[in-house]
Amino acid sequence: MRSILISDNNDTLVGMRLAGIEAVLAKTPEEISRAIDYVLQKPEFGILIVTETVFEKAREELMEIRMYRRSPLVVEVPDRHGQRRPDNYITQYINESVGIKL
Repeated sequence: MRSILISDNNDTLVGMRLAGIEAVLAKTPEEISRAIDYVLQKPEFGILIVTETVFEKAREELMEIRMYRRSPLVVEVPDRHGQRRPDNYITQYINESVGIKL
């Protein structure tokens, strides 16, 4: 199983490539959609890593992958500007998804 990153900036892309992760640069929604289609056509990719900015631009498509496909696992990572979400994002996500207050 391989991992691949879709990034909107070169700094994150280079950093992941230095760590041995294949990476694609995509800045526009059309480029992001093409990159996602490429990943979905390759069954060897088990993990799709996207920057938060890419996730915001392709939220609907990536959420469909998360909800209805077993593979690839979609993981969001902060980019060079740092995390955009609040610190308690995971707790809020669990509360909204499951209805359990933590």
